[in-house]
Amino acid sequence: MPFRTIAGHSRLLPLLSRVIARDSMPPAVLLAGPAGVGKRLTAMAIAQAINCQQPRSSPEFERDACGECAPCRRIARGVHPDVIVVEPGDSGSIMIDQLRDVIDRSQYRPFEGRRRVVIIDEADAAGPPAQSALLKTLEEPPSASVFILVSSIPDALLPTVLSRCPRLRFGPLTPAEVARVLMQEHGYSEGDARAAAADADGSIGRALESQSEDLTDARDTAQRILQETARSDDPVRRINLARDLTEGKGTPAEERNRLAVRLRSLGSLLRDVGIIASRAERGMIANADLQSQLEKLSASYDADRTLRAYAAVDRALTALDRNASPKVVADWLLLEL
Repeated sequence: MPFRTIAGHSRLLPLLSRVIARDSMPPAVLLAGPAGVGKRLTAMAIAQAINCQQPRSSPEFERDACGECAPCRRIARGVHPDVIVVEPGDSGSIMIDQLRDVIDRSQYRPFEGRRRVVIIDEADAAGPPAQSALLKTLEEPPSASVFILVSSIPDALLPTVLSRCPRLRFGPLTPAEVARVLMQEHGYSEGDARAAAADADGSIGRALESQSEDLTDARDTAQRILQETARSDDPVRRINLARDLTEGKGTPAEERNRLAVRLRSLGSLLRDVGIIASRAERGMIANADLQSQLEKLSASYDADRTLRAYAAVDRALTALDRNASPKVVADWLLLEL
């Protein structure tokens, strides 16, 4: 997984590439940010870039792995002797014995690579005793080893551990970046990818966990509601439309979850309509496959109305989180759009 193949993080990845090219990689670093945005992939890309036998350079990346030499292929398969990955076991925790083992191995010279790379994925799953066992190694790191901690909950790490690891902050991906990965690497159709990306909150992992059929249906429903509210402000008609949001099926929890998914789709479409109405950069549109329909909606939803509607959707989601009735939330929202 070379740097050039990772979606997003256009500032962090070139920085890491430059640091590796200049042989100034810190002995320990923390990759922190939301789950499912590419932190572990980046850790593997670091390991490949350090140990690649045929590194590449480009205007964007001073040093990047080729992805094709024997070390790169073995790192990708998880069988390189100098790249050690520690992750939670069946218990959901990283045990102290796991860390003691890699600490012992890190003291020796690399078997065949330039440097040994120890990747501790979900480092926050290590309890205080396990983290304390790691601390001495972070304070006096072996010269031939690099420790990469990966965490979506960095505040769960001991302050002493945090103080020994420069933190690189990973932000969420854009909906367009998530959709592109889903289409190129997971075989999604454009419509399914855009729908999943709109609900993924910038996380490829979250998008892959979602049911694409439900998300596509949610986006279709949200689009239909915006088209109907653009045509009519009749309160009775709008209350009838609210039934499309709730459907009244399943348990209360299922109904609340279904409404939340549709509200997030509605918010995504409104955001795109606002981009069009304000003549902002079109590359920011999440639902690019619906651009022609969204442009028609922008005739009725100008920038001010879109902003008010988006704020109403946000308030509706907050009310759902506070256990408000899905029907009451849907009725109120349709009168606000």
